[in-house]
Parts: sequence; structure tokens; C-alpha cells
Amino acid sequence: MERKIVAPLDLDTAKSLRSGDMVYITGIIYTARDAAHKRMNEALDKGEELPLNMEGNIIYYMGPSPAREGRPIGSAGPTTASRMDKYAPRLLDMGLRGMVGKGKRSNEVIEAIKRNGAVYLAAIGGAGALLSKAIIKSEVIAYDDLGTEAIRKLEVKDFPAIVVIDSQGNNLYDTAIKEYCLE
Repeated sequence: MERKIVAPLDLDTAKSLRSGDMVYITGIIYTARDAAHKRMNEALDKGEELPLNMEGNIIYYMGPSPAREGRPIGSAGPTTASRMDKYAPRLLDMGLRGMVGKGKRSNEVIEAIKRNGAVYLAAIGGAGALLSKAIIKSEVIAYDDLGTEAIRKLEVKDFPAIVVIDSQGNNLYDTAIKEYCLE
């Protein structure tokens, strides 16, 4: 099924998405990779506030290449999500509603997705130049010293992604293998 969704993502919409759905995101999403996640985790350990409120937000695991003239961002493909697995449950428990990346997630992340009515979406790896066309605006909002791993606020229009893990824990990476297994 194809659906257009708006970010930030409300709980009812997140819970209505199903593994295998194709979605087109319009609105505000944020980027954060390994270094930014580590820094956010350290801030939380110290009792400090994060540079963004997690409630309802979507984090895209991406570090862009430099923007070409006249464009808000360069190539913007997903990075491997499992590198954020040690940080994701904590952020999901703080209200993070969605994550966009590529690759499988740990059982701990899947349990946190289910517990919080969240979703994990996949963007197509290797299609960063194409994905960047759905990004209207990009602004660094935190950790500028991290370069491409700084936290960015993105305005997106019809950003394509596939629901891999839905709020019930259904996992496209598991079901697709079973569905297309030749025996």
C-alpha cells in the first residue's frame, strides 16, 4: 500500500502503518548518525537536554555530501541503522516515533518500537542523489563540529521510504524472505 504521511508523525498514524507499506514523507525530519547519537546519549547521562525534542519526530540516519550550487543538500543516502541500535531504545522511550535507515535492527530496538508505537523505515541505499531531490531545506541545528554527522533539520516533500518494522513488530526483512523462498 502507498501512503503519504506528515512529519512529525502522530501516534495514530504510526500505529496504522504496516510492514511493507510504501510511504512518502512530507514535513520536518532530523538527521543523526553515530557521533551525534553518542553525544546525545552522553548529554542524557549528564542530565542535560537534547538539541531536539524526540516526541513524534523521525530521525534519518544520514550524513550528506556537500551541496551543489543551488541545492540545499548533496547526496543524502541512508547509512546502516544497526550502528545506532545501542542508542535507539532510549530515544524511542523519549517519544521518537520513527527512524529511517537501511539494514536490520536488533531485538532490543524492535521491542522498543513495539513498546512505543513507533516504526522503522528503510530508504534505498545507493540512491542518495535521487533521495536528495525530496529535500527542500537543510539546516544544521546541533553539533556543527561533527561535520557531516551534525544534527540537521530537514524539510522534505514526498520523501520515499518503506515501512520495514511496524508498531506490532512485523519485520519486512523476515517476512519477505519467507514469502519469496523457493522450496
